[in-house]
Amino acid sequence: MSATILWADDEIDLLKPHIMFLRSKGYEPVTVNNGRDALELVESRHFDLVILDENMPGITGLETLQRIKEIRPQTPVIMITKSEEENIMDQAVGNNIADYLIKPVNPNQILMSIKKNLHSEKLVSQTAATNYQQEFGRLSMQINDAREIGDFYALYEKLVSWEMRLAAASADANMADMLKMQKAEADLAFYKYVKRHYEDWVKDLPSTLVAGKRLPEGERPMMSPEVFATKVFPLLDKGQKVFFILIDNFRLDLWQTVKPMLSEYFTIEENLYTSILPTATQYARNAIFSGLMPVDIERMFPHLWVDEESEEGKNLNEGELVQTLFERYRRQCRFSYNKINDSVGGEKLLREFSNLEHNELNIIVLNFIDMLSHARTESRMIRELARTDAAYRSLAESWFRHSSALELFRRIAATGAKVIVTTDHGTIRVDTPLKVVGDKNTNTNLRYKVGKNLSYNQKQVYEIKRPKEYGLPSPNVSSTYIFAGNSDFLAYPNNYNYYVQYYTDTFQHGGISLEEMLIPLVTMTAKSEN
Repeated sequence: MSATILWADDEIDLLKPHIMFLRSKGYEPVTVNNGRDALELVESRHFDLVILDENMPGITGLETLQRIKEIRPQTPVIMITKSEEENIMDQAVGNNIADYLIKPVNPNQILMSIKKNLHSEKLVSQTAATNYQQEFGRLSMQINDAREIGDFYALYEKLVSWEMRLAAASADANMADMLKMQKAEADLAFYKYVKRHYEDWVKDLPSTLVAGKRLPEGERPMMSPEVFATKVFPLLDKGQKVFFILIDNFRLDLWQTVKPMLSEYFTIEENLYTSILPTATQYARNAIFSGLMPVDIERMFPHLWVDEESEEGKNLNEGELVQTLFERYRRQCRFSYNKINDSVGGEKLLREFSNLEHNELNIIVLNFIDMLSHARTESRMIRELARTDAAYRSLAESWFRHSSALELFRRIAATGAKVIVTTDHGTIRVDTPLKVVGDKNTNTNLRYKVGKNLSYNQKQVYEIKRPKEYGLPSPNVSSTYIFAGNSDFLAYPNNYNYYVQYYTDTFQHGGISLEEMLIPLVTMTAKSEN
């Protein structure tokens, strides 16, 4: 941990025990007793860190600090002072000091501050890696013991937490690889679990067509068609104004990335729910806004359902679907629906925000994350910028911080309205191709296929041969749905090598994985209302 440290203090001779202590810890302190000598040394040589006494004769510590920041802006400076005056603290903080210590200070305080500023990244990385190694066995047991949907919720939350901790700590690549293996193991367990239970879940939904079997309490997760009835209606019944904000393709780690920015304005209650299959906008998002399974939308509102084969956009009728939901429940509600696809749309919504305050419910769809996911597939530059999951999260965080989205949440907080933040589905990075053959009418999604003449290895996919019993439309009498699990994707044999190379390591959705199916569902209360 060797580092060269400049210590400027007019009473430096009285600090010999501190200097000797730092030398014993492997540091190289260089001492001066005034600000002018400190500045001369900073100009002529490199120091890893500077310690400054605030109250020195001649050039004061604050003046010295300001000059050092002009000469070496990246060098961390620790200010030591006898004064507790707030204006001195403000000036020091305003000049971007690394730490601020009040005399008398003992050697261990100095050592702690030095380590925090020079070695924190390494220490955090080492500690995170050690803690994950200790947790590895417990996570493996948690994967093996997962039997109910709540077990998978808890497992997924813990895996995401560790993924973000290791990434933030720049932990050893071996640790990241170990976690990646555990996530793959967890996804495989979840895939098998869904294959065993999905039919029962769907038949237990209070849907008009597929309902029949009732499961014991707690054995079925809340699913897409139930989001409004479970989360939105109770708030409206209490007379709350509600903003329902759906961020397309917004998986759990992305929520955790932007959460710190929102916690300044809101208290936050976090839950997960389970997306229906396919985990794609046409199905999952329409199910949320209609409160129905896709087969019921097609049957009851055929003019609002868009077939797989249609070139029409799959999510053009969401506002109308919400209206049908309120009509079926015989509820009167003044609501708005807005979809934001770009910065122009976001700025326009902010300009007209006052119009939203008169509504009981405002529904806003933000599409940026979904566009980023697709752009990462189609653009070499975006793929390079979002090369890792951590980089992908960083791009999403940067968008949220600098777009109209954050200002939108600030405005909402000022109204005191309740906010529900969720998504329709997540996304997973794919790397293993599975061959599938279909006719020209087979859909293009890489994580699920629907068609009447599909050829595939039954052991590699989850197949649904009676779509209507699973709440899914059947484009043809003999239509079959197949779903990829884990990190697999469905590739055609034609031009196979090009296809595989192009789509390997891209983000896709539509299939079965923790990342695609387990969805953040967050209720937020403005802090001004607490």
